[in-house]
Amino acid sequence: MKKVEAIIKPFKLEEVKDALGEIGVEGMTVSEVKGFGRQKGHTEIYRGSEYTVDFLPKIKLELVLPDGKVDAAVAAIIKSAKTGKIGDGKVFISPVDDAIRIRTEEKGDAAV
Repeated sequence: MKKVEAIIKPFKLEEVKDALGEIGVEGMTVSEVKGFGRQKGHTEIYRGSEYTVDFLPKIKLELVLPDGKVDAAVAAIIKSAKTGKIGDGKVFISPVDDAIRIRTEEKGDAAV
C-alpha cells in the first residue's frame, strides 16, 4: 500500500475528485491548507497599502491505495490538476506498512 498526498489549487478539487472516481478510487481525505513553494507567495494591494501574501490557500488530498492503483491515481491527479502555471502543486508518495478498519478490524488492502 502507498499513501498519496497531493497539494492542489482549490478550484481544481472537483475535477480531481471526479477523475479519481472514474478510476475507482473510493475514499480520500481533503484538508484546506496554506503554504508556498518556489513562488514564495505574492504581493497584493488592499485599501492603498501593499502587503505580502506568504501563505497561499491550497487543498491537500490524502489517499491510501493498494499498490496496483497508485500509478493510475497519480496520473489522474496530475492530468486533472494541471493548469501549466506556477503553483499547480505537488504529489508525494509514501509507503504504508498497514491499515486497519476500526469498525470491522480488517487489515491491509481490505481495510482500504
